[in-house]
Amino acid sequence: MALASPLTRAVSTSAFRAAAVAVAAYLVCAGLVIGLLLWQTNRILTEQVLSTLQSEAQLLEAEARGGDLQGLEHAVEVRSRPEGPGLYFLSDRSGAKLAGNLSHVPPEISATGGVFQYVRAGGDPAEPRLGVAIPMDLGNGIRLVVGRDIEDQRRFADEMGTLYIAGLGFLSLTGLIAGLVISRVVLRRVETINVATRSIMQGDLSQRIAISGSGDEFDVLADNLNTMLERIEALMNGLREVSDNIAHDLKTPLTRLRNQAEAALMDPRGEGAYRDGLEQTIEKADDLIKTFNALLLVARLEAGVLKENAESFDVGRLVHDVAELYEPVAEERGLELRLDIADGARLIANRQLVGQAVANLIDNAIKYSAKAAQTASHPPTIDIALTKRGDNVEIGVADRGPGIAPEDRERVLKRFVRLEKSRTETGTGLGLSLVQAVARLHGGAVRLEDNRPGLRIVLTLPAPPADR
Repeated sequence: MALASPLTRAVSTSAFRAAAVAVAAYLVCAGLVIGLLLWQTNRILTEQVLSTLQSEAQLLEAEARGGDLQGLEHAVEVRSRPEGPGLYFLSDRSGAKLAGNLSHVPPEISATGGVFQYVRAGGDPAEPRLGVAIPMDLGNGIRLVVGRDIEDQRRFADEMGTLYIAGLGFLSLTGLIAGLVISRVVLRRVETINVATRSIMQGDLSQRIAISGSGDEFDVLADNLNTMLERIEALMNGLREVSDNIAHDLKTPLTRLRNQAEAALMDPRGEGAYRDGLEQTIEKADDLIKTFNALLLVARLEAGVLKENAESFDVGRLVHDVAELYEPVAEERGLELRLDIADGARLIANRQLVGQAVANLIDNAIKYSAKAAQTASHPPTIDIALTKRGDNVEIGVADRGPGIAPEDRERVLKRFVRLEKSRTETGTGLGLSLVQAVARLHGGAVRLEDNRPGLRIVLTLPAPPADR
């Protein structure tokens, strides 16, 4: 039973059924071709025999016209060799045999000729041979039957038929075995995928489908599935990390919010303390609402629900306006904004989202360059550049802050991630994740580079065809 189960599974696979259908179609075609060849071969052999008989009959008929009956008898006797292929029977008007190696006129022969069985002189009656003959009326009641032994042709046809059947049988068996082998190989590859998927369904998201390295369709499928699994694992890890970060980052402000409300209620100053407590509570509640709004916006961006609000606009003008908005904030913190904007760059995108992404980059640069401004002899610069590079528009913002280590640059783009060792400013950890979401929504990318000192963040967005 243990052996029957794999065989049953192999036979029931689509690969085996496809192989069986292909073998059946091949056998039908091969059978038709071989049958046609056999028929054509038999036809050619038959035509050759009939042509030979007709030629010989014409020669004998010409000799009979001379009226020399004895010469005709002699010619027939000469041709009637015991072991030769020629078959003859010459009779007079009474039907008596005059010459030939046939004992009588075969009854199978009609007026136009026919195929018959005969026993060669001295042969075994139990093993008749096959012949074909045509009758001739030579006048004066003289009849001549001219024939040929076709036993060799018959045996050749039988051997060819046997070979034909054996060949079809061999092809059928070989095709079925090949189908079983193919189905077993396919089943083994599919089972590898099934084992991996069962492990994944049981919770092991790190499981991957093995790739044989042959580059076949299964390797392509496995590679695509592994890419999908990596994306799913990344999303699940991101969700887990976001959940942990939400619990960690929002627990403290919510606790402070409650404690302030409780302290206001217990304050002996009365109504004035209540008002101050409510104002502080509203202010912190507004901060929490901003955090949730930012989180909701990132989720909507990653879902692509805002992509349809795209328009064509001058991205250089947008970057200039956003930088102008943040210029007073930068001056207040002792920083200088320096712009380098290429003319004529346009985008087809969601203008508001691109503006929000640029604002987040500038806000981060101001926030983390503030400490450098406190110790610098002259105002540190924040460089904002817009360039057209190939088929893309690049918006780069470079600060003079502490920078980010290369191993942390990928992680910092995730939601609620804050690098406490180098980024000590308060925040939600959603700024760069929103920039990343805006880039993905528009088919772009975010790149973090070392500014020596500081960090340079480049937002790359695809330019419209007219701008290329």
